[in-house]
Amino acid sequence: MNVVDLILAKRDGHRLTDEQIRWFIATYAAGDVIADEQAAAMAMAIFFQGMEPDELAVWTEAMIDSGSRLDLSGSGRPTVDKHSTGGVGDKITLILAPLVISCGVAVPQLSGRGLGHTGGTLDKLEAIPGWTPAITNEQMHTVLRDIGGFIAGATADLAPADRKLYALRDVTGTVESIPLIASSIMSKKIAEGADNLVLDVKTGSGAFMRERDQAVVLARTMVDLGNANGVHTRALVTNMDTVLGVTAGNAVEVRESLDVLAGGGPADTIELTLALAREMLDLADIDVDPEPKLHDGSAMEVFEAMVASQGGDLSQPLPVADQRHLVTADRAGFITRLDARGVGVAAWRLGAGRARKEDPVSAIAGVVCLKKEGDAVAEGEPVLELNLDDPARLDPALEALDGAIVVGDQPTDPTPLVLDRIG
Repeated sequence: MNVVDLILAKRDGHRLTDEQIRWFIATYAAGDVIADEQAAAMAMAIFFQGMEPDELAVWTEAMIDSGSRLDLSGSGRPTVDKHSTGGVGDKITLILAPLVISCGVAVPQLSGRGLGHTGGTLDKLEAIPGWTPAITNEQMHTVLRDIGGFIAGATADLAPADRKLYALRDVTGTVESIPLIASSIMSKKIAEGADNLVLDVKTGSGAFMRERDQAVVLARTMVDLGNANGVHTRALVTNMDTVLGVTAGNAVEVRESLDVLAGGGPADTIELTLALAREMLDLADIDVDPEPKLHDGSAMEVFEAMVASQGGDLSQPLPVADQRHLVTADRAGFITRLDARGVGVAAWRLGAGRARKEDPVSAIAGVVCLKKEGDAVAEGEPVLELNLDDPARLDPALEALDGAIVVGDQPTDPTPLVLDRIG
């Protein structure tokens, strides 16, 4: 086949044939014939023209078939995975996985790193001294059997075509494409081999899908792809207009997660964790109330075992910033807006995130919310605490917060955290 013919066909709005799709994905993954610029052109054509449902299904299957599939049977428990499309302060996986495991479900969680203003689960966990995301397939089976789950980085042979395409999308302005997002997420999740999957699809200022209707379309698309491939899939569409919890960063989010696992923590972090846990347990047909597990030490015990199995040592202190800067309210009143994207970009610029996948991140950099939407505030009272280890990063972070904090005369009604349920 001629790759230029395929690009032209998609550019002009035609459906690619099954054979064309399988050839394109397999050939690009193999690393010959198709150049990166040609794959980027195809991504841009898909960005503008979209894909038909059956076309997207074949595209996703081809992505899966570009690598191997994990066989995670043998744990003696139903397996349920969870994926979030990314947000600001989204540390839910750190709490959710051990919580659901403590209820009798196996959770094989392959997570990713942060990019831009959204944080990554692996970056957060690496703030724990000694913890490593790299475990072998044999270790996955052992930990799944002995503990009930793990949080790890994806292996190189899992949907390798997606790894190549994802890197291109990030640098070519084609990230916000529903077919490309859906196939990217679901090819990896289906290849992971879990029986069930719950998706947390974010919408709002801090999400990739800012508009709710687009987030719903993305959620439905992924649910359909999962169910069509034998993975029972459900999605919650959740609000990401403001920071989730009270922290955005790496070590600071681990600290908040430990607070929740110890029976405390912010109300919204607890609310979303329990909502997702109940969906995961329902898919697994496990009739257990997860909330008591946050108070009786069960979830914390599992988390400690999970961390230790990957070299982490929770007896060692988490890194703490020795430089802090307070952002204060410019007037008295009520916080009516604390913009998620502004806070997320500030945390990124402080060093908690990366512009490219290969960039390093700071464990200590981040933002702590001393006030949230609805809280009363006096003029000059601290609203945010910026944690940093490089003073040169402070001014760019403060620029990101310009207009992110709005103080009004009256508190606004809170927006529901869970907006839609699909599947």
